Amino acid sequence: MWMDHKFVWDPKEYGGVEQLYVPAEHIWLPDIVLYNNADGEYVITTLTKAMIHNDGRVLWDPPAIFKSYCQIDVRYFPFDQQQCFMKFGSWTYDGHQIDLRHIDQTPDSNFVELGIDLKEYYPSVEWDILGVPATRHEKFYPCCVQPYPDIYFNVTLRRKTLFYTVNLIIPCVALSYLSVLVFYLPADSGEKVALCITILLSQTMFFLLISEIIPSTSLAVPLLGKYLLFTMILVTISVISTIVILNIHYRKPSTHRMAPWVRRFFLQELPRLVLMKVPQRAPPQPQTPFEPTQPPGATLPGQFHPVHAEVADSARLQALNFFGDERRFPYEIERAIQNVQFVHHCWKVQDQFDEEDQDWAFIATVIDRVLLIVFSVVSLLGTLIILCDSPFLYDTTQAIDIQLSEVAHQMGMFAGEA
Repeated sequence: MWMDHKFVWDPKEYGGVEQLYVPAEHIWLPDIVLYNNADGEYVITTLTKAMIHNDGRVLWDPPAIFKSYCQIDVRYFPFDQQQCFMKFGSWTYDGHQIDLRHIDQTPDSNFVELGIDLKEYYPSVEWDILGVPATRHEKFYPCCVQPYPDIYFNVTLRRKTLFYTVNLIIPCVALSYLSVLVFYLPADSGEKVALCITILLSQTMFFLLISEIIPSTSLAVPLLGKYLLFTMILVTISVISTIVILNIHYRKPSTHRMAPWVRRFFLQELPRLVLMKVPQRAPPQPQTPFEPTQPPGATLPGQFHPVHAEVADSARLQALNFFGDERRFPYEIERAIQNVQFVHHCWKVQDQFDEEDQDWAFIATVIDRVLLIVFSVVSLLGTLIILCDSPFLYDTTQAIDIQLSEVAHQMGMFAGEA
């Protein structure tokens, strides 16, 4: 709306006519354009009729769609707010020829809190409108001394996060905790590495999905992208850790000798820290190699496992009772006792082999428990630190579009009646 002194008349002189509707192409129109136009169409194509009042007021309200560009800040996506603006001003006339002002602007202020009428606004399913203030500015160019006024309409938008929370964030958090459960899976199951690789592929799929949703920009990494990158690093570390754990679990005494400090730390000290029960082992017996030329019974008393020694003594007594005098058949008895000693020696070596084999498996279980605790804590802290980093997550500002839109009220009434 603008004032044109050429269109002032007295209604009494013209039969009480107070307003006229004339074609817009027959009167002067201000060249108000959107400066930050996104599609290059600066001209209003549909020229509706203008309403002229007898006091010189001209109201021209043509239908138009303005497309403006807005630089999106994706740092806190999907818990983000965006600040967009539209700059309107005259393309040709300066401030002395056209005094451009907002219709609700007061003489002592250039700021209007509610700069856009939202009565006919159709609520968006993706964004909430938090504010639409308007501010008048005057810009001076080096070429001219006259001011060039313009009006900035600032639109504050807040993203609705329900869709992204249900379809992206919750699955990502679930996948990150699945990577923790890898260390709870027994190594004998044979599925630890397969589970890690499956989770890693799922994370990659979510990364590709997010790259299609958010705007392509290299200015910042979105919040959800940071969390996905964090979980992918965790999963990658879990894959490497699982391979190391499986290598330790399937070690054999014939190929790997356990160092004393490894036995002391992983079998005695570390299990107590992670609340694991240390397996009880029989006290180690001195290694005595089997020698067939030893005197009969020389290696039996107290040098081997008690059960095996008892078996050897029993076999020796049975042999003596069977053959009678030991001196009568010395060679046969000696050979029989040596055979018993050989079997006992083999059993002892096999028992020690099995015990050390179980020790390697227990060390792998201890490392699994330690990594389970570490990854659980790191995943929880990482989730809280990264996802709760957005300052807009705690913003309780009420959206004004639902409050001011008559369309929203009508939709609410229809929903209530249904």
